[in-house]
Amino acid sequence: MKPVKIKYFFYTLILLLASSSCKSRKIITDARSLKDMELSGSLSQRYASILGVDESEISNQKLYRFIDNWMGAPHKLGGMDKDGIDCSGFTTIIAREIYNKNLARTAREMADKVKRKYEEQLVEGDLVFFDFNGQKFNHVGVYLGNNKFVHVSTSKGVIISDLKDPWYYKYFSRCGTIKDE
Repeated sequence: MKPVKIKYFFYTLILLLASSSCKSRKIITDARSLKDMELSGSLSQRYASILGVDESEISNQKLYRFIDNWMGAPHKLGGMDKDGIDCSGFTTIIAREIYNKNLARTAREMADKVKRKYEEQLVEGDLVFFDFNGQKFNHVGVYLGNNKFVHVSTSKGVIISDLKDPWYYKYFSRCGTIKDE
């Protein structure tokens, strides 16, 4: 082989390996990443891509429009609007506006008010809880499907993350369905 062809071959091989490994771990984590995506597609197409599911599985348009409108809103402890919100405030608003359910205001109180499930039983709208800094149930998110959940990160604001991400998974402590009251 000529040196140019060898160089091209290795360059192509490296690009293929890099793109295939990135695709399997790529998660849209913030508003900037979402805006970088092809925005000409429908809401269903975008979120199917983010969640790694078939477009037909994105049926709750109201939920994904809501997430789209909040994506990237910054974290603010005790906040309840797009200028700043915390994880339990965001979850409370989703529960009320999307699922017509009332929730307590703190993650700890929410954890006591869910019908517990195993993670294999999770469905869209279920709550996922985490124990950060040695504190029981001090973070909450809303499960979307395919191990993805939406929540409020202290550093990135409203984002979608993967429950199986090693960092999140080591703090994952409970999950469940919001009880009807």
